[in-house]
Amino acid sequence: MALFLKYQQIILRAGGGFMLLIAFVIHFWYIPQTGVSQNDLAAARVARMEASVLISKSTKSNKRQSDTSKYTEALKDTQKKQMEYLTVIVMIFGFLALGYSFVPRGKRDEENS
Repeated sequence: MALFLKYQQIILRAGGGFMLLIAFVIHFWYIPQTGVSQNDLAAARVARMEASVLISKSTKSNKRQSDTSKYTEALKDTQKKQMEYLTVIVMIFGFLALGYSFVPRGKRDEENS
């Protein structure tokens, strides 16, 4: 405990900076890009054409498969929201730790050192 109190400022600054760095990396890793390239548009068109061919030859098994796809999409959306919330929480803790490390110590803390 004495070691933590002695190096509290350094530990808080390093921990806060590390949390901010990790949060920004995770945040920008999981956020999709807003721009869409020509290759992505072409791939989407091909996927739509393949889907329309499959729909014309639909069977009961394809209908069952499409029912489960709704659940997987909902699960992926939930996971994406959870990652966004997690990164925001980690950013807040990083800012708080970093900000607290710059708060000057009181006279009481200096007398105990």
